[in-house]
Amino acid sequence: MRRLFRAAGYSLAGLKAAWRSEAAFRQEVALCVVLVPLGLWLGEDGVARAALVGVLLLVLMVELVNSALESTIDRIGAERHPLSGKAKDIGSAAVFVALVNAAIVWGLVLFS
Repeated sequence: MRRLFRAAGYSLAGLKAAWRSEAAFRQEVALCVVLVPLGLWLGEDGVARAALVGVLLLVLMVELVNSALESTIDRIGAERHPLSGKAKDIGSAAVFVALVNAAIVWGLVLFS
């Protein structure tokens, strides 16, 4: 049980750090505050609701992983390196794909 509480504490610390230092995370959370209740209301059944809410949570998850990746690269060194830029660009692309995925799922669920 102690390990579980410690893990939850680390997770909360990570969420706080992302909230404090990542504007994109704050914007995506704000979007979720609006869209999650809307998705729960607009979804016709449990599967539709799960899809609408799930893709929003996926965006947050990918943003958190991208932020962790960027922090790790910044920790390694401040000098510009092509591989560091490539890693950050790929992380950003992952967030973009998650956002496109969310838009597609919302469109398919709501307009089918």
